[in-house]
Amino acid sequence: MANTFFRNAFNRMIEARERQVSRYVNGAMLSLDDTTLKNLGTSREELRRKGASQYIF
Repeated sequence: MANTFFRNAFNRMIEARERQVSRYVNGAMLSLDDTTLKNLGTSREELRRKGASQYIF
């Protein structure tokens, strides 16, 4: 039982951190020009829709 509790807590912490990092990366990618974003296979609208943040914490 205790293993399950700690495993779930750890997994949720990792998932939250992954979402935080994803928002940070999207924010950094918004500073790129449209041509570069197109070459990467994304657009400004898509990045904004996914969520963006200019700071890591």
